Amino acid sequence: MSVSDTKRPSQTDWARLDTMADEDIDTSEIPPLDDDFFERAGLRLPDEPVAVTVHLDADVLAWFKAQGEDYEKRLNRALRSYVEAHKEQR
Repeated sequence: MSVSDTKRPSQTDWARLDTMADEDIDTSEIPPLDDDFFERAGLRLPDEPVAVTVHLDADVLAWFKAQGEDYEKRLNRALRSYVEAHKEQR
């Protein structure tokens, strides 16, 4: 996904999705979660967060804070997304 993709509004019909029942959702392309899946599955817990001091532009911090009380978690997710997208560039 490019940066320009994230600036365009979603074309998802959220109102229609809100009215759909579970039975109306097409899951035909999703493979079943069989016993083999659960035998290979493992619990992966995230590492404990580390407290740091970081300098941010005031408007960037204000934007994240305006999203709600858990702005630090959203900021972390945004940074994680960036890291994942750029891991192979090392």
